[in-house]
Amino acid sequence: MAQQGAQLDRAKFSCSICLDILKDPVTIPCGHSYCMSCIKSFWEKEDEKKLYSCPQCRQTFTPRPVLMKNTMLADLVEELKKTGLQAAPADHCYAGPEDVACDFCTGRKLKAFKSCLNCPASYCEKHLQPHFDAAPFKKHKLVDPSKKLQENICSRHDEVMKMFCRTDQQSICYLCSVDEHKGHDTVSAAAERTERQRELEVSRQNIQQRIQDREKDVKLLQQEVKAVSRSADKAVEDNEKIFTELIRLIQKRSSDVKQQIRSQQETEVSRVKELQEKLEQEITELKRKDAELKQLSHTEDHNQFLHNYPSLSQLSEPTDSSSINIRPLSYFEDVTAAVSELRDQLQDILREKWTNISLTVTEVDVLLSQPEPKTRAEFLKYSREITVDPNTAHTWLLLSEGNRKAKVMDKQQSYSSHPDRFTESLQVLSRESLTGRCYWEVKRRGIRACVAVAYKSIRRAGERHECGFGLNEKSWSLDCDSYGYRFRFNSIETNTWGPHSSRVGVYLDHRAGILSFYSVTKTMTLLHRVQTTFTQPLYAGLCFYDGGVTAEFCKLK
Repeated sequence: MAQQGAQLDRAKFSCSICLDILKDPVTIPCGHSYCMSCIKSFWEKEDEKKLYSCPQCRQTFTPRPVLMKNTMLADLVEELKKTGLQAAPADHCYAGPEDVACDFCTGRKLKAFKSCLNCPASYCEKHLQPHFDAAPFKKHKLVDPSKKLQENICSRHDEVMKMFCRTDQQSICYLCSVDEHKGHDTVSAAAERTERQRELEVSRQNIQQRIQDREKDVKLLQQEVKAVSRSADKAVEDNEKIFTELIRLIQKRSSDVKQQIRSQQETEVSRVKELQEKLEQEITELKRKDAELKQLSHTEDHNQFLHNYPSLSQLSEPTDSSSINIRPLSYFEDVTAAVSELRDQLQDILREKWTNISLTVTEVDVLLSQPEPKTRAEFLKYSREITVDPNTAHTWLLLSEGNRKAKVMDKQQSYSSHPDRFTESLQVLSRESLTGRCYWEVKRRGIRACVAVAYKSIRRAGERHECGFGLNEKSWSLDCDSYGYRFRFNSIETNTWGPHSSRVGVYLDHRAGILSFYSVTKTMTLLHRVQTTFTQPLYAGLCFYDGGVTAEFCKLK
């Protein structure tokens, strides 16, 4: 009751704006009191409206009231402070519906500051203090406030569950471990947490790696967008120039043909007119001769006739008209036919080349939306025959079956020295480089072998992480043994599950950055899929760990 009285006193002398004890109290015309600085700040926000209100009763005042310190109220607040006025918690310190409440508060409960797994209960800061002061409580496990503390209590024995049954995969108390879970694989909850924590860290590493990969992919896509846009802009600009040049060339040729036709027209018309004038002059001369001869034929004087006839009967040489070869409507028609033929040829060329141009444009496919194969028959469409490069084989590996098969021997083979040969790991690379869409299968005999792909630039000697498949950024591997499969890249290992099979299929879409491993039985079961960006051609690889193990690249066709 004393505490409630102190809180009531505090409520009477608290500012409703800052929810704290009044400082420099002022009373406004409606009778409500506030800290001077609080009400000033509140009214400064209302200066634009020139209408000032009370934050509690909303009564308005015009003009802005002059604030004077309420000395009597100030003295009273100071007196109450001296006599022990306690500041009650602010509203935001009390537990709401979504908060964890202190189990030891009476009346209105405060928010819990910590929960104790040993008690089990939740405490505000005040009620938590014994856990810091009293020796028996100092060893208790404190955690962030939790509503699920009862889940840590065994419903059967009403004990804290500090054990974990791996057989049944559930939390139990100590009594359960000697009762219904007797003989089961049980450990402390802390030990199981440690084990799961390690798995969690591996999962987090995988997730973080995927995040990094995706962020790299996003950056690559952003760069790709810019590159595609730059290339498209340049292609449009260049094509406009090329087509403009083609149009200009055709226009030039059209002008040349027109000029040539007109020039030839002028020449031919001039020549024809010249011949025409000669013929017309000849006609005039012949008509004159004909008139004189006609007149002479009517002369009755025989002597006069005989005297004039010799001179009148002589004719000038006729104009040569043998070159005149009239071809109606066929003077420049052949030119039109020739131009028409050119037009038809250009149309054929443009039609053919346009198809090629269109196909070239549509082949620009950044994301490569082609679906991946689903069935083995679809995969086999992309099958590649893979052989081993003897110059890369470790000296403990024996090659056979036309360099498709490798086996771990108990003695070194007499291979010549070569810079491409692996000297640290029992590994070998293919002779063939792999780009585009490829599929191949590897058949394994023995306990454990590794199917991989790698860049040719992978190191052949040195530290194992530099040359071992899956232990660096230049190779990707899938370990296969009797217990399951493990994918490795850059020394990060990912366990994967699938039906046990001696045959593993590998699908590569180099341009799309897809690498997939499959367990090949009656069906294709995806074991692991990689989405990345390959910067170099890839080579198929095999890696061995145990003697007597063999692996071979299968013939698929």
